[in-house]
Amino acid sequence: MSPVSQQGTQHVPWYRVAFTKRWLSYLLLTALFAGTCVALSNWQFARRDEAQQEIARVLTNYNAVPQPIESVLPQLDAFNQDDKWIPVTVTGTYLTENQLIVRSRPREQVAGVEVLTPLRMSNGSVFMVNRGWLPANANPEDPYVIPEPPAGVVTVVARLKASEPSIPGRSMADGQLATIELPLIQEVLNQPTYIGAYGLLDSETPAPVETAPLPALKPSLDEGAHLSYAFQWIMFGILAFIGLGWAVRNEMRIRNSETEAGQAKLAEKARKRKTRPTEEDIEDAILDSQ
Repeated sequence: MSPVSQQGTQHVPWYRVAFTKRWLSYLLLTALFAGTCVALSNWQFARRDEAQQEIARVLTNYNAVPQPIESVLPQLDAFNQDDKWIPVTVTGTYLTENQLIVRSRPREQVAGVEVLTPLRMSNGSVFMVNRGWLPANANPEDPYVIPEPPAGVVTVVARLKASEPSIPGRSMADGQLATIELPLIQEVLNQPTYIGAYGLLDSETPAPVETAPLPALKPSLDEGAHLSYAFQWIMFGILAFIGLGWAVRNEMRIRNSETEAGQAKLAEKARKRKTRPTEEDIEDAILDSQ
């Protein structure tokens, strides 16, 4: 039996609809959905905060005066995230026989790799220098032709970045890396290596004889659309409650349509529709006036 026929001609107040088990269940689901929207909104706000912090680091550190590496990285495993992008000077000799290729490094929608070259300092420590980007080989099996770095003692200016995390199931093979995981590189080189950070090459003195790989691009200062997404999730949560209220009101309207008051309203609406001129009446009136 339908809810309308159960109610007969008795007026149904809103709370008799809203506080039924069915609609309370809908309210719970709506609240869960709205809570999820709030959580996603907070996540977007947090992402925006991270992006703003990164932009602040770039603005503060990227064009700073280069410092000796020992003053920024006092130990091989030291690195403060606030020192990201700071330029450091390192003097040593490139170990060209130990150069590595970092796979899957697209640049402006072009597949490519990055060249990672160890630089051994006079104290025996090794600092990994990302010398730049090369386009990927058409045949992945072909060896990469890597431009030679300067021979002999070279002074490098490089911007610091933290060691990258490992990728499960990926390992180093044939001198290629899936990620710049410095502890793994230290194991392979079997030499004291900076494992807290590596450097993105800015300049080399003396300059290389061959054309060097393309230098790293300056990081973007765009914080993204996180703020817009956060407000969108909030609106979705609000709209869920508005939709629930509309649904309750619609059921009340349907139930109360069988009451005397409801029938009177329907009759009044029908009368108004009949007295309202149709499109044909309007067209005829326009023709008559012409």
